[in-house]
Amino acid sequence: MARVVALVPDLMLASRVEATLAGAGHEVTLGSNLGEEQMVEADLIVADVGEVDPASVVNRGAPVLGFYRHTDPETRRRAEAAGVDVVVPRSRLARELPELADGLLG
Repeated sequence: MARVVALVPDLMLASRVEATLAGAGHEVTLGSNLGEEQMVEADLIVADVGEVDPASVVNRGAPVLGFYRHTDPETRRRAEAAGVDVVVPRSRLARELPELADGLLG
């Protein structure tokens, strides 16, 4: 079981992310504005890099799975430049979240 911090402001997607990861056996903390302690204790960070500054979630000791709207490729470039480990469109996140998380958790 991994501790996952999910920074997903969209409530519908946030509930789907939480249910999917919890169903895979992970402990999930949701929020759009979490404190330093939650970020440092996480084993994985899942973040909407269109809504959360990618630079604020990298280098916290946990891999980062970032996602973005497919219509906004600039957001992907900014996230990759900031050092986000894996950046995928929202649609891929929705389809492949357990596999993506497992790949980053090792």
